[in-house]
Amino acid sequence: MSLADNKKIQKGAQKGGYCVGAFNTSNLEITQAIIQAAEEKKSPVIIATSESAIKYAGIKELSAIVRIMAENADIPVSLHLDHGQDKNIVIDCLNNGWTSVMIDGSHAPLEENITITKEIVEIAHAKGVSVEAELGRLSGIEDNISVAERDAILTDPDEAEKFVEETGCDTLAIAIGTSHGAYKFKGEAKLAFERLEEIRKRISIPIVLHGASSVIPEIVEKANKYGAQLGAAKGVPLEDIKKAISLGVTKINIDTDLRLAFTAGVREFLSLNPEVFDPRKIIGAGRKAMKQVVMDKIDIFTSHVFNGGLLNG
Repeated sequence: MSLADNKKIQKGAQKGGYCVGAFNTSNLEITQAIIQAAEEKKSPVIIATSESAIKYAGIKELSAIVRIMAENADIPVSLHLDHGQDKNIVIDCLNNGWTSVMIDGSHAPLEENITITKEIVEIAHAKGVSVEAELGRLSGIEDNISVAERDAILTDPDEAEKFVEETGCDTLAIAIGTSHGAYKFKGEAKLAFERLEEIRKRISIPIVLHGASSVIPEIVEKANKYGAQLGAAKGVPLEDIKKAISLGVTKINIDTDLRLAFTAGVREFLSLNPEVFDPRKIIGAGRKAMKQVVMDKIDIFTSHVFNGGLLNG
């Protein structure tokens, strides 16, 4: 089927009480792993592309890969720009088939973020493309963080309400204590669920959670066993992910867990098959590992309960 857009996919998730995974890709094999897993689970899926992935793979090439695979899939697939900060890249995505873009002005003061976001919303909506925005800063909350530091990081509910009203964005990424990368926390995760609940009361549009890879211990252990040096990588516990979904999160971004799975899969394959030099077999091992992670995430997000009728949000 043709590419869907995030607004419809996430509105469907709101109605159905589930969450949809946004999985980052930068090449053919990652995209195959994501879409094949989603098809097997009969789940909608969001293919996310970072600015660096676009520079790596080429904007037309990446668009073609996702679009062709989506057209041959029997589940809704969207093509989403993740953390768009360069206006020129955002515009290029709008002109090259992306059905959703994220404009990330979270680094700027509130009023400037509103101005930046509103401009992109007007341009994107004119092309029928949905827009995700971000408010707050992604930074893991530690035990020794002060109340003032904590509040400076987290999304303010009053600001969220004002931001959504003035920008017209379709979905909003909020900060409740998650963080990008494999080394999110020194201790245990401290997510501000009470903040999430308050924001959910203030805004009606779908909510997004970034930086929520679980950094799966078994995968890290396997990667280290076969030569990786990942140290004390630690992510967001599954219980916290499930709670966030129960409180209204409809899209969760996953990138780190895919990278770790690929690394572990390829390292294991090369170690156990030293005679193999066929790139297809080597990369194929990484693809297989990533596909399993996507399938497991879909089970956690419960998006396999998708009903096509719920997409008309």
